[in-house]
Amino acid sequence: MKISANWVREFVDLPVDDHQLAEALTMHGIAVEGIAMADGHAVYEVEFTTNRPDAMNHYGVARECSAIYDVELKPLAARLPAMAMAAVASVQPEAEKANSPDPKPFPIVLEDPQGCARYTARVIRGVKIGATPPALVRRLESVEQRSINNVADASNYVLWEMGHPTHAFDLDLLEGGKIVVRRAREGETLKTLDGVERKLTKEDLVIADARKPVALAGIMGGFDSMITAKTRNVLIESAWFDPTTIRKTAKRHGMHTDASHRFERGADFAATPLACARVAQLVLDAAGGRLEGSEVDAQAQHIGQPAIALRCGEVTRILGKDIEPQEIERIVRRLGFTLLARPTVATQQMHVVPASGGGHAAAAQEAVAFSLQAPSWRLDIEREIDVIEEIARLHGYDEFPNTLPAFAGAVIALPEERKDALLRRTLLALGYDEAMSWTFIGPQDAKAFSSGEPLVLENPISDEAAVMRTSLLPGMLQMLAWNLNRGNNDVRLFEAGHRFAKLGERVDERKRLSLGATGASEPASWERPARAYSFFDMKGDVEELLGAFAHRGLYFDAHAADFFHPGRSARAVMDGAMVAQFGQLHPDVAGARKLRQDVYVGEIYLDRLYGHELREARYTPIPRFPAVDRDFSFLFENAVTFERITSAIAALHLAELRSFIPVETFRGGAIPPGKYSLLLRAEFQSPERTLTDEEVAVWAQKIIQALQGLGGVLRA
Repeated sequence: MKISANWVREFVDLPVDDHQLAEALTMHGIAVEGIAMADGHAVYEVEFTTNRPDAMNHYGVARECSAIYDVELKPLAARLPAMAMAAVASVQPEAEKANSPDPKPFPIVLEDPQGCARYTARVIRGVKIGATPPALVRRLESVEQRSINNVADASNYVLWEMGHPTHAFDLDLLEGGKIVVRRAREGETLKTLDGVERKLTKEDLVIADARKPVALAGIMGGFDSMITAKTRNVLIESAWFDPTTIRKTAKRHGMHTDASHRFERGADFAATPLACARVAQLVLDAAGGRLEGSEVDAQAQHIGQPAIALRCGEVTRILGKDIEPQEIERIVRRLGFTLLARPTVATQQMHVVPASGGGHAAAAQEAVAFSLQAPSWRLDIEREIDVIEEIARLHGYDEFPNTLPAFAGAVIALPEERKDALLRRTLLALGYDEAMSWTFIGPQDAKAFSSGEPLVLENPISDEAAVMRTSLLPGMLQMLAWNLNRGNNDVRLFEAGHRFAKLGERVDERKRLSLGATGASEPASWERPARAYSFFDMKGDVEELLGAFAHRGLYFDAHAADFFHPGRSARAVMDGAMVAQFGQLHPDVAGARKLRQDVYVGEIYLDRLYGHELREARYTPIPRFPAVDRDFSFLFENAVTFERITSAIAALHLAELRSFIPVETFRGGAIPPGKYSLLLRAEFQSPERTLTDEEVAVWAQKIIQALQGLGGVLRA
């Protein structure tokens, strides 16, 4: 997502420029992937991990900057007119409300406390819908957010500012004078803001008025209660919704919005009053109007954070470095942790000393322990190890010395370590780069690239990642496409991993190696143009890999899978078992994936290949007697493959035949249609004596007869 450096600096004073800030954020876990300029200010393209929804906003990034540079974080507050009524902690019953001399501006009923634990609302009357002030428009445009109107933009601004989704209803379009958060009823429908009429199920959490649903909770508002130019009175709402509930509803309806993206990952329970108040402030500033009463804050349950005991000795044991308690306290305070209890001064003076064998004697510092409570916005912090991870991140990974852990005993190699290492070294030497892809793929890819039954995930991250991968090739194709779409046209990648399939009641897990290549095999130079990667390049690479393993027989045939090009693919069979298949991707498959150039992929079945031991190098003396070459020029039908030719020659069992290779092929010209000319070269050699012309002539005649048996015609 986009993060404006200028917006971040509004909350924290930083002693570095924008490029230094981007580097520091990246080194501390907030990955800045790119920097662009908008109105003279830097805008970062930031990649956030899924466990950090708290940082997916400008105030969250400013909080990280505060911890990185140890500077004060300015508080985020709302400036609202003084209200006659105090904030309401819970909703009064209807009967009590009717008799109350000071009624709440709008009652909230939480029928589903599990799905919605908190719902905060404010009412503003007399607004004038119009254009948003230019300063706010520029801020939103800097993060590529389109301006809509002064009320909708206020909600969007707060989302980008502090990360908590809010929504504004046209109050006059809500029937019955109340808001009800409940599950949808059978047969109910809702037209959402995108204009789609959605059929609801009993599992969907909705926001409703007294008669009908008006919003899909945590995902999108309703079309019939949206803000328009006619709106005069608005209800601003901010809530906390259960992440699992929102995720299931969004998936069921095929929706993914900015709001659902945050709620699915866990919103801040304590942020609803502030978010609601900030939107109200911006609406009052931009659209006028007046607040009616105070906020209504309905709470069905409290979502709190547990106390965590943090032992300094455990910090040292895990991180391998003695971090002073003062530094630990500084980091956790800057991150928003509440310090429930700190160590005594005397205990803080204890230090960890090196132990014999390179380890640490942590017993002396084990008594140094903090009692902490994670902030409400960090739902990913549950255990001591989570806090230690934060300490390591903010202390700086580059601050830890490069030391090996203490070890006693013999080194035990993994069963296939030598074979893995050899294949990796070979592929790197051949010009391939190692890559890693997701272990999840889509059901369509599972069906297209394998015949086994896939393992379906109960809670997939998307429809395109709903099953465990049954082949490594879909992931390889995604990585190749990713490079091609970004202008990197010459790519060679390999990935080692496992494929998964359902086998009865158990999981069948097999080790695989995938290859992928596209673009130029040899770069252009002053003396020759670039040469495109071809099927024969991949065949040679596969032969290089397989040749490292001992075997009695290895041959290649054309019986590869249907997703390969039928004329440019092969499988490798070693000692009767298929160990690899490779070739050019079928044009139909490449077209469906929008691959704009020829792509070659291969998959090696390591579980089968590793059944063979590595080939031991053996010395063979150089023959003392000369070799004799003979060339044969034949005309063949196109249906005659080189595989058939080599099989026919192998059947002759000529002991002195050292090699039999193709030298040149030719089609067109004087060659009739449907045929091709092939020049073949045979090499004969004996380790014991010099061969005679008569012997070679006999063997050559046998070769000619074998090739004529395939329909070949010897050319003069």
